[in-house]
Amino acid sequence: MKQLPLLLILGCIFISCENKKEQELLKREKALILREEEFEKKEADYKALLSMRDSIFALKDTVSNDNLLITEWPESLKGLKNSKMLCRESDCSQYVIGDQRNETWEFVSDSTGIYTNVINNKKLVRVFKAKYLKDKIMLEFSSDSVSKNRVKMTVVLDDVKENIVKGTQTITGQDNCSARFSVELTTPQKK
Repeated sequence: MKQLPLLLILGCIFISCENKKEQELLKREKALILREEEFEKKEADYKALLSMRDSIFALKDTVSNDNLLITEWPESLKGLKNSKMLCRESDCSQYVIGDQRNETWEFVSDSTGIYTNVINNKKLVRVFKAKYLKDKIMLEFSSDSVSKNRVKMTVVLDDVKENIVKGTQTITGQDNCSARFSVELTTPQKK
């Protein structure tokens, strides 16, 4: 009988030691899982950076000398141009086929890029962001989010000659209507 309490005490000590070891193992396992998760996040970031770097290199490789983006207007385009626009297609209520518009367009560039200012009645009415490839000019304008009439305008000038530039302007209204204008730009006559 004296051995029973001793066995009971030894059994409790043994169980208590086993329990501490098990808790310690669980704690280590949780720490290891956290480290693995951190490593996976870092690995995902690394892969994303590699992917971004590869896409930038791929983009550089696809730019050929024939389609090199020009960052300053040539002398023949710089400055003011008279514009004549004629509506050719429209499903917008504010634009009617046959509408004519005359504005002054100014081709300007600075350290941030190339732009085309549109002037009507001596007031700046819009600024197009421009991309100039060897054989065409692409202009884009979007009204800001607080404007009453949200509009997006794109212009493709694909017939570029020294004294005359021709192309097409597409206007998309806020109700997804669209109007297409032919555009002709000419150098003003010097007085």
